[in-house]
Amino acid sequence: MVSRFRFAVVPVVMALGMYFTACTQDEEKVEEAVAPDAADAPGANDDTGSGGSAPAGQAVFFAFDDYTLNSEAQGALNTLADQLKKKNAAVVQVEGHCDERGSIEYNLALGERRAQSVKNYLVQLGIDPARLSTISYGEEKPSSDGHDESAWSRNRRAEFVISAQ
Repeated sequence: MVSRFRFAVVPVVMALGMYFTACTQDEEKVEEAVAPDAADAPGANDDTGSGGSAPAGQAVFFAFDDYTLNSEAQGALNTLADQLKKKNAAVVQVEGHCDERGSIEYNLALGERRAQSVKNYLVQLGIDPARLSTISYGEEKPSSDGHDESAWSRNRRAEFVISAQ
């Protein structure tokens, strides 16, 4: 009986250990870090707002295995913060996403760090943290189904769902 219990608990403990290890990195990491593929991200060079004006349903993008905000992401979040300051009843859910590489547990943790990084930056800009929530989808909701760098760069993102209170 004891041996069966030990074999059932070990995978759960290992998964939790990997999750918490991935979460121990500095979540306040919002300094500028230019993503080498930021120009390839959707909307980086056009006026659609994706990565530029950050309206609901749009996104900011991240470098591989990173959750720092580059200057373009910070600009988009500055615009979003300005919009939120004008609409005091609006609340935002920040959704963190990853590309398909890495384990499910690791990508959920990285997606959460990405969402939390965006939230922390918006709080620094004066947005009430009570108006902001985060969720991680890891690799589960890709915006691009490809299996190359072009698709992966579109999947490493944080998206915004804005609603009234």
